Amino acid sequence: MDVKAYIESGIIESFVLGLTSPEETAEVQAMMLTHPEVAVAVNDFSASLEKHAFANATAPPSSVKKNLFDSLEDEFKSAPAPVVQLRQGQKNTWKYLAAASVILFIASAAMNVYYYNSYHNMQSSYENLLAEQSTMQANINIMQTKLHVLDTSMEMIKDPAMAVVPMKGIPGKEDNMATVYWDTHTKDVYVLENKLPQAPAGMQYQLWAIVDGKPVNAGMLGDCNGGLCKMKNIPKAQMFAITLEKEGGSPAPNMQAMYVAGKVS
Repeated sequence: MDVKAYIESGIIESFVLGLTSPEETAEVQAMMLTHPEVAVAVNDFSASLEKHAFANATAPPSSVKKNLFDSLEDEFKSAPAPVVQLRQGQKNTWKYLAAASVILFIASAAMNVYYYNSYHNMQSSYENLLAEQSTMQANINIMQTKLHVLDTSMEMIKDPAMAVVPMKGIPGKEDNMATVYWDTHTKDVYVLENKLPQAPAGMQYQLWAIVDGKPVNAGMLGDCNGGLCKMKNIPKAQMFAITLEKEGGSPAPNMQAMYVAGKVS
């Protein structure tokens, strides 16, 4: 078993907070006996919870003591008391015992409030840590996906069979640029958006292959995670161009909305 992965799975925190099932509890206890690092992790998390509890402890409001005394006073007044003759020493002893009982009751109530607040704070902190861990893992997964796409794109670009067709911005839109990578063996077409404005809502970029002087739909540009967008298979073409069309594409290009174009060398 990967002990490090086991410790980082969250089972240690759940065990310390008493959230594990009987089977999980037995498993953690067995792991503590056979793997010292698990026992250390349990002790460390317990110590961190205790430190956090004392650092964030909330004292019970001052009204608690007054409310307790008022409640006890009302009960003493309403309850019938038997008449018992007490010697002077017994009277004093009864007073001390009554005072001690009240003090213990107040202390118990205060400790209950203290531990409840501490547990609530620890539970909130634990849930926040789990949420942050989930968010970080999701971001890591996204970055790993993008890196994989970029690595794959770089390998394809370096393939000698790839014909490179730079598409520069047309007059009035010179800042724009995109590149077509055309596999001369399979005739598959890929597009890299070097520099194109963000498509407005309801609009989408469309690639066209100019074949024998006629535009042929080569596919729509979508979210390619910063890598190559795979388009339609084009057996032959003399030129490629990109226009901005309604989302989903158009059967014919809007020449007024052309952004980039480039000839096949």
